[in-house]
Amino acid sequence: MLQGVKVAVVLAAPKDDPNTQQLAEWLRNIFGPLFLVIVGIVALFFLFTREITRFVQFIVLSIVIAIVFYYPGIITMIAGGIVRALGVQDSG
Repeated sequence: MLQGVKVAVVLAAPKDDPNTQQLAEWLRNIFGPLFLVIVGIVALFFLFTREITRFVQFIVLSIVIAIVFYYPGIITMIAGGIVRALGVQDSG
């Protein structure tokens, strides 16, 4: 038998990192419809007051915000494309 020999057993702790993907989905499910309702109300206000220029500006800005909100990975994709187009060297 193992007399006088000490055996150290290291137990790996379970990795309990927060699941940010589920949090992001939950926030999108709550704020997504709210965002669309607010955009619709403000757009109708601009249409009824006949401010077509502000309406178009608001719709374009809303579309940009919605794309970033619903597809957050597009930011890194665009940034990577800009970096490659500018010819900046990757440090990795």
